[in-house]
Amino acid sequence: MHPVIFENITHRYDGINVIKNFNLKIEEYLITVIIGKSGSGKSTLLQMINGLVKPSEGNMYVFGKKLDYARILDVRLNIGYSVQGTSLFPHMTAYENIALPGKIAGKSKDEIEKRIEQLMDMVELPKEFKTKYPYQLSGGEQQRVGICRAILLNPGIFLLDEAFGALDPDVKNEIHEKILKLQQIGPRTIIVVTHDMREAIRLGDRIVMLERGELQQYGTKGDILNNPANEFVKRFVSL
Repeated sequence: MHPVIFENITHRYDGINVIKNFNLKIEEYLITVIIGKSGSGKSTLLQMINGLVKPSEGNMYVFGKKLDYARILDVRLNIGYSVQGTSLFPHMTAYENIALPGKIAGKSKDEIEKRIEQLMDMVELPKEFKTKYPYQLSGGEQQRVGICRAILLNPGIFLLDEAFGALDPDVKNEIHEKILKLQQIGPRTIIVVTHDMREAIRLGDRIVMLERGELQQYGTKGDILNNPANEFVKRFVSL
């Protein structure tokens, strides 16, 4: 099964096409990286997956079904979503932030507690961090809390939208290692949006090259690096 399918997708803002006749089938249990310059439409594609953006034309299929926007909450509960800055609630502790999706889904306190401990172990967050507020955590620690919250419900799809853009290189590498470790422990479909080619090569099993809303190339990192489809891809990978 392809957990995400973009079928003849076009999207317009103020009459301007930002996504143009986009077709792609995302492969299951792999990390797919969507990369392109700022304004190329990367985040728009990601937001279409969890229904934050409805395409002007075409169809979105998620978990094998055409997206039903009247029941989008049911879909979102099986999609983890992490963005740059993590969007943690400042008035909540790390524990309360991570637990939030579980409470929304009606999980028991014991279930939530057990899952949080498991996730904090996996991303190497000390247990005493449960009671800390976001302002008491470093950027990397906040990002790890955000990742724990996004995958608390063990979602089938995990979306990362420029989630590491504000981190310094050492912390970014550390978080990359945590993502790859999580993928080894329990593979899931992960879709990453970035403008950083080094990040794409580090994380991606498959890479989507996007320019001005159009698909330029899709393939393995070897395909992209060794057989660029056109001049745009060739220039981008050489940056």
